[in-house]
Amino acid sequence: MSLTKKFLKTKPECNVTFKLDKEACFNASSVNLAGDFNEWDKEDLSLKKSKDGDFSITVKLPIGKDYHFKYLIDGEKWVNDWEADYYAPTEFNTENSVVRL
Repeated sequence: MSLTKKFLKTKPECNVTFKLDKEACFNASSVNLAGDFNEWDKEDLSLKKSKDGDFSITVKLPIGKDYHFKYLIDGEKWVNDWEADYYAPTEFNTENSVVRL
């Protein structure tokens, strides 16, 4: 898993690449990204699977904020990013991954 941040020079935005390694996705056929940046929509952001089995997606987000997110594997299993900037507790007695911009 990894998060890659590329801050834009001309706008207050950042291209964030969310990557879920094949070891972390348990032979998944699909992985989606959900977070407060897309109102936790489970189907809005589908990660693309590479030839080596990793899944990734790049999302442009405004800077100056922390964003909570999780990956949804095969529409059933929620997982956090092992390399998130930090984790935040939720009202459901779990934790969300957080990326800080």
